[in-house]
Amino acid sequence: MGGAAASVSAAESPQAAGAAARDVTRRLAAWAVSSRKEDVPAAIRREALRTVLNWTACALGGSRHETVEIAIRAVKPFSGPEQASVLGRKDRLDVLNAALVNGISSHVFDFDDTDLRTVVHPAAPVAPALLALAEHRLLSGGEFLHALIVGVEVECRIANAVYPQHYDIGWHITGTVGPFGAAAAVGKMLGLSEQQMVWALGLAATQPVGLREMFGTMTKSFHPGRAAQNGLMAAFLARQNFTSSDQPIEALRGWANVLSTARHYGEITDKLSEQYQIAYNSYKPFPCGVVIHPAIDGALQLRAEHHLSAGRIDRIELQVHPLVFELTGRKAPRTGLEGKFSVYHAVAAAIIYGRVGEPEFGDQAVRDPSVVALRERVGASVDAAIREDQVRIGILLKDGRRLDKFIEHAIGSAQNPMTDAQLEAKFHGLAEGVLPPDRVNRLIDFCWKLEQAADAAQLARLAAASV
Repeated sequence: MGGAAASVSAAESPQAAGAAARDVTRRLAAWAVSSRKEDVPAAIRREALRTVLNWTACALGGSRHETVEIAIRAVKPFSGPEQASVLGRKDRLDVLNAALVNGISSHVFDFDDTDLRTVVHPAAPVAPALLALAEHRLLSGGEFLHALIVGVEVECRIANAVYPQHYDIGWHITGTVGPFGAAAAVGKMLGLSEQQMVWALGLAATQPVGLREMFGTMTKSFHPGRAAQNGLMAAFLARQNFTSSDQPIEALRGWANVLSTARHYGEITDKLSEQYQIAYNSYKPFPCGVVIHPAIDGALQLRAEHHLSAGRIDRIELQVHPLVFELTGRKAPRTGLEGKFSVYHAVAAAIIYGRVGEPEFGDQAVRDPSVVALRERVGASVDAAIREDQVRIGILLKDGRRLDKFIEHAIGSAQNPMTDAQLEAKFHGLAEGVLPPDRVNRLIDFCWKLEQAADAAQLARLAAASV
């Protein structure tokens, strides 16, 4: 995306950055308020439907996880009226807490959508806030979808402006930009004025959440859930004329200057209504950090092509992007959640089981002696020329032969995306055992036809369990 003329380097002072970025928040708010669903290209609306389908599947799949169980036990005694559903469950909570829990549920498997340029998970903070409100206030499917597009646009543009420096210093970018997306999306549905939208973005700016230190624990999934809840509250407050700074993103002591060592404001304002960020969204075939996907893809391909078993392998060598070490370098994970951040475990599991789904990241799989033995023979080195969706994998066999593969674009990447049929298969796999098969089919059909729906909340009703 463009923006070089308005970019601000890390060497420039915050004062210079503020001067270069004057009125960024207002320009973004004005766009969000004036955006019309009729002006959004059909291809963008179609990608938004894929995003809704994928997010719903992930929320259903995670709904019975221990993390979600604990969260519901914690908030239910203090929740207000039963206004909104928890997907995949019979529980109902007030709007704010439903957004929190559905955000947690949709991210706990680390199976949700990803913008590969910034590793933001776009839907995780935006969709839960929208859906919770849709159960409280009648909204058509078309309005819901457009608000989702607006929220993702705001969220991802702000992420683009501070990545990678913001991420490098330790912020979990989905949690920190998520409140902006949720606030903009809900604000759009509430019909906020331009000034109210500025205030909503300001309230979002003052509520960043998420440290990368929490990766591999339950708290990682808390980040998008709280971001959804914070953005929802920001829009509610702004609707009542609760004020904030008029330059919450770009001011000297605003969000971008406080939370990042560099900022590129043209990424926020350039080509609004011309380039839609949801067009770059990608969907995961494997429930773990996206930077591991190329290694899993390569291991599975070599296993299938050469009928490999662990007993034939002497060692496995990976050449990976630097982020793989930084994010997924755990050599000896102890739990399933930690296993999602271990490239060594992921590759070993791919060879042992011939698949990498949620069970392969369970506690039992992480402690499986055969997996432990093989992952001790997996080595990895950084190659700065390797992109995030690439890997070089070499498998040395005990008979002296070497098998090599280079993955140019991992399955699920923007250049090798999951098809609609693959997304539906993923949905079935995640919803199996949560909802009856006929309900799953109806829900998939509803997601594809969301734009024609008179009541977007029907999605939540179809996704709620009776037991």
